[in-house]
Amino acid sequence: MTTVLTERDGAVLIVTLNRPEKLNALDADTLYALADAWHEAADPEVEAVVVTGNGRGFCAGADLRAAQAPARPGSSGLRHTYHPHVLAMAALEKPVIAAVNGPAAGAGLSLAAAADLRIAADTATFVPAFTAVGLVPDAGGAYFLPRLLGYARAYQWLVTGRPLTAAQALDWGLVSEVVPADDLLPHTLRLAHQMTETPGVAVGLTKRLLDYGLNHGLAELLDEEARLQALAVAAPGRQQARAQVVRRLSGTEEDQ
Repeated sequence: MTTVLTERDGAVLIVTLNRPEKLNALDADTLYALADAWHEAADPEVEAVVVTGNGRGFCAGADLRAAQAPARPGSSGLRHTYHPHVLAMAALEKPVIAAVNGPAAGAGLSLAAAADLRIAADTATFVPAFTAVGLVPDAGGAYFLPRLLGYARAYQWLVTGRPLTAAQALDWGLVSEVVPADDLLPHTLRLAHQMTETPGVAVGLTKRLLDYGLNHGLAELLDEEARLQALAVAAPGRQQARAQVVRRLSGTEEDQ
């Protein structure tokens, strides 16, 4: 069985974790297949990526019953297992949307948090299962969750392991929307296609700029803003889109 499925829906790539009998827990085969999916997502013809799970789970995190490759003394296998996937998602200059269809736990929660947006089914749950097995958050969870939730809330949640319902995740700001389970993928694809229809390269550059702003000071951000704006202004299709807006505004002047 193929542990990760990919499908093109126009300019949107759908990446589906496909171990439904294991709630899409991550084993070695799944991680290898997921690496191929990120490679496909880097294709310029792909303009948005939707990540979801097959069956009733999004991703249960590490498959604790799967055979684990022995690590060198004092080292961690994380650099070769989870880290490349988090970095690959961040490097994509296109939106990555997690359609969270069911439980997202442990590294599966971190995988969802690494996406640019999270849309949850009303049946989804979010479980930071790390401390329950005596581990610190991995797969980038300690980077993304404080940025999404704030330090104090993220810390308390991570160390207590309290499960969140989809409604609670929405209230906390962990997810952007909660929709009926049957409409999750169609709704997420509509959003993804809306993003792909934006003219020029603004969607990808906005992702880059926001990430830069989270890690740099104001003066540095303004320099990067000016640099990326120049790229956006010069992008193919931008002038035509501007002209259409100007026509709709019936002569209203713009500064660009």
